[in-house]
Amino acid sequence: MNRRRFRLLSTGLAALSGLVVFVLATDLFPYHTLNHDEGVYLQQAAMLLDGELFLRPPVSDAFRPWFFVEDAGRLYPKYSPVPAAMFAVGELLGGYRIALALVAAGIVGLATLLASAAFDRPTGLLAGAFVLASPLFLVDSSVFLPYAPTTFWNLLFAVAYVRAARAAASGAKRRTYGYAALAGLGVGVAFFARPYTAVLFATPFIAHACYSVVAGLAHGRALARRALARLAPTAFVGLSGVGTALAYNAVVTGSAWLFPYEAFAPRDGLGFGDRRILGHALTYTPEVALEANAKVVATLFGEWVVAAPLGGLLAAVGLGAFGLRAVDRAGTLRARLASDRAEATRQDAGTDPDRSPALTDLQLQAVLAGLFVSVIAGNVYFWGNFNILGDLADPDDGLVSMLGPYYHFDLLVPTAAFGAHAVVLGFGRARDLAARTARPRASLAAVGLAGALVLAGAAGAAAAPPLSANAEVTDRYERAYQPFEDRELSNAVVFVPTPYGDWLGHPFQHLRNDPGFDGETVYAIDDGPERFAVTDAHPNRTYYRYAYRGQWSPTYGDPVEPTLREVRTARGEAVGVAASFGLPPRADRVSARLSTDEGTAYYATNATPATLSVDLRVTDGSAGLAGPAVSAVGDERTVPVAGADEVVLQVFVSDATGGGFSYRLELPVRSDGGEVLALSPYREACLVADRCGGEAAYVEDAMPSGITVETSLYGTTNGSDS
Repeated sequence: MNRRRFRLLSTGLAALSGLVVFVLATDLFPYHTLNHDEGVYLQQAAMLLDGELFLRPPVSDAFRPWFFVEDAGRLYPKYSPVPAAMFAVGELLGGYRIALALVAAGIVGLATLLASAAFDRPTGLLAGAFVLASPLFLVDSSVFLPYAPTTFWNLLFAVAYVRAARAAASGAKRRTYGYAALAGLGVGVAFFARPYTAVLFATPFIAHACYSVVAGLAHGRALARRALARLAPTAFVGLSGVGTALAYNAVVTGSAWLFPYEAFAPRDGLGFGDRRILGHALTYTPEVALEANAKVVATLFGEWVVAAPLGGLLAAVGLGAFGLRAVDRAGTLRARLASDRAEATRQDAGTDPDRSPALTDLQLQAVLAGLFVSVIAGNVYFWGNFNILGDLADPDDGLVSMLGPYYHFDLLVPTAAFGAHAVVLGFGRARDLAARTARPRASLAAVGLAGALVLAGAAGAAAAPPLSANAEVTDRYERAYQPFEDRELSNAVVFVPTPYGDWLGHPFQHLRNDPGFDGETVYAIDDGPERFAVTDAHPNRTYYRYAYRGQWSPTYGDPVEPTLREVRTARGEAVGVAASFGLPPRADRVSARLSTDEGTAYYATNATPATLSVDLRVTDGSAGLAGPAVSAVGDERTVPVAGADEVVLQVFVSDATGGGFSYRLELPVRSDGGEVLALSPYREACLVADRCGGEAAYVEDAMPSGITVETSLYGTTNGSDS
């Protein structure tokens, strides 16, 4: 295949990859994935576009995004800014997802170049196609996570390293140093993005660099000096990237040696022993590490590479062929050195001061094979591979079931390269056999067509399950976010629930704030007294509360029933809620409980009419419940209310069989200087007891017959309503 044709085909393949990823990112992941780190990177990208390294929210506890570190009123993300900066470039070009397409195109294009340099151009093109058809590539290149962007920089380093070595062998000094500097840029940026990932990828290339110097010494100091001169720009520029990462640390965390990742969770990182992040902890022993990583690697080659598991088997065949060829050609280290000396002599390296020994195809294949060792062995030392599995006994549990073993993303390229090599070797054998038949061209065409159909069918079968699983998650997300699609919010504040703790973007990463917290819609945590600080910081806005009914579990079960209700404010010497609760015909007994952090009061009803009407009134210092059929039980007729509190009313409805359900109102109040301020109550109908308090929001269209809640918030001044 000539160079022009190869360039056209490789460019077309890269462009196709970008298009496929853009479509997937837009249609399959419009609300992002189960990995809430996407929201972190997109929030960071928006910060960089505004020229900010920190968020300075007006109320830190109400606006803290997922995986952000709090430091003296400032917030900064735990992750490196490199992937976010790449996503920000996409936004400058017209949309964040454009960056995903460009990265995907770059990965496939560079993978094609690297595989063609190691083998030949047909193998390179097939390897690029194999990368594109890999489920891990399709899914993880379509989402805002750092693994594909880091692989892009790693591959840029690899291709530039190869071209620098081969330019040096041809005596092209300017091209040598240019490519060497580009290689340093690639590895330096990769280190800044994900240090450990970059080190694992670079290790086989570093080994080759050391071999080049040692081999040069075996032939004389001149060759060693030329090798060092070629490697110097890569080392210098690469170390500059390391220095940039350390400088960023110094600015953000205050110490060059303290990475934001470690500042967020000091025990979340490399190593064995006690590992910990937030409420999740584990004693990560070598035994646990080996078991977890064995499952991750088996999952990679069994489900997530091209045409899995066939693609993994093809890569093994390609590796076997490489091994046999390496043994046949080299044999021993002395034989390899002698071969290098002979090759250097043929190139006149000993007399031409501008030339160095070439990076042979066999050496580059050895480097690619070395990635299997460095990436797999290195990841054993990182407990993240345990965490993505979830339950070790359940292969369908954890993020790996949806996003694959993304810490091994770099292995897609050597897997594709050796798999393509096996296919090309097999096709060559088939061509030799077909040449012996009566109709060689027809026989070869039949074999090629059959092989293509098998590979295409296997690739489709491997890609279908993860794409389908993520599509189901997207369907549930689409249902959950429907209220935002149906309503145009302007000059609004939306309070969002916190099923996973007091974080924004966890799980609702589709709902993000502008870095200045001054966008058309501002999102705040719907929890605690900070709600009033939010309204104080954003006056003259319309307030809403987003809630849902059902269990928040996008991977299984029924989708939630969402609601987005306007939140009103009331103030005065007293505030209150006039509430009515529907009582089904089966209702037998009704009681109520009123509580705050300071105390509890109980009430009984004298009858069970079709509707129970009550008046919940809060004054400066106390709250009580009244109504025509309501009477206090015991000595406590009211409950004390602190300065900023939540008054919770629960109405228990029982039937004659002992079953029943409850209603729940959560009224945020704040007392200040004799005046009381309240927000509209959060309303629940708790048909399942363990879902009360977060997953039982009253959604009118989703309620059984007879279950109704109506509330009206009011404020009073000098005894009159206002």
